[in-house]
Amino acid sequence: MNRRDSLKAIGFGTLSAGLLLEACKTDTKKTGEEAASAPAAPEAGRQPFEVERDKKLNADKFFTPAEMATITVLVDIIIPKDEKSGSATDAKVPDFIEFIVKDMPYHQTPLRGGLRWLDLQCLNRFGKTFTDSSHAQQIEVIDDIAYPAKAKPEMAQGVAFFNRMRDLTASGFFTSEMGVKDIGYAGNAPGKWTGVPTDILKHYGMENV
Repeated sequence: MNRRDSLKAIGFGTLSAGLLLEACKTDTKKTGEEAASAPAAPEAGRQPFEVERDKKLNADKFFTPAEMATITVLVDIIIPKDEKSGSATDAKVPDFIEFIVKDMPYHQTPLRGGLRWLDLQCLNRFGKTFTDSSHAQQIEVIDDIAYPAKAKPEMAQGVAFFNRMRDLTASGFFTSEMGVKDIGYAGNAPGKWTGVPTDILKHYGMENV
């Protein structure tokens, strides 16, 4: 899978609108270590208890170092670096996912179980964990679960896990500064008045006024 194939497979229409909304609410500009070290000062539109809550969530850890290493490899397979922008890891998506599973605990069991499933698949096939497998071996396993319509029935658990991971990766990336620039979203901006257009002035005989 290359970056554009990954994004085509994701498709904005398949993303959970609720997940994107919740991701935006969690202030994705401050994930990982940056958010954990941020002072609990009042922020525009947020109550002090909300800032404190996020600080606590960032201070806690859910995933083990080994699980985070697997997530880091996975998100960069889903959204790799290309000539336009950086990878999912460059956009701090692993930190985003670590935050989200604490903010939305219903993700915890499916993701931890999916990471374990991935390691077992690689151990059975290659005698190595996912992160210790070669890139070609990693892609071999991912290709078996990345395309639900083509996946074999016995891959159902892996498909469900990868769908969730893909949605979280896209949500984290496209709510980051890098992701916003990647899709060319400029946001709301004040208009710039440059005067009445010359052709309109000429039409009303006011070009010399």
